[in-house]
Amino acid sequence: MKPATSPVESPSPPGETPKTRSNSFFRKQRTPLARDDARRQGDISQLAFLTMGGRDPAIAFLNAENPELGGRPLAIATASDSGYDQVATAIRAWAPDKDSPRGPGFE
Repeated sequence: MKPATSPVESPSPPGETPKTRSNSFFRKQRTPLARDDARRQGDISQLAFLTMGGRDPAIAFLNAENPELGGRPLAIATASDSGYDQVATAIRAWAPDKDSPRGPGFE
């Protein structure tokens, strides 16, 4: 029969505080985006989503290397106001015509 309470053994020597276990091994050390960068990233994502007709085309455009822009549109738009303007112009130019079911660059 087990006793109602059992003494708890301390893993650390007396007088020392026990170490807390963290899961930092699985967590990547990242610094958060600056406020302006986060705003530009959110704004360009929303513009792409609304203009390109949904999540999948927007994500595909924003994350793919674009030789005309000189890199990934999401990274370019997030980095600076001028980069945001450049990517926003490209997204607006992508907007499909009324006659075309899909935007330029897609067959």
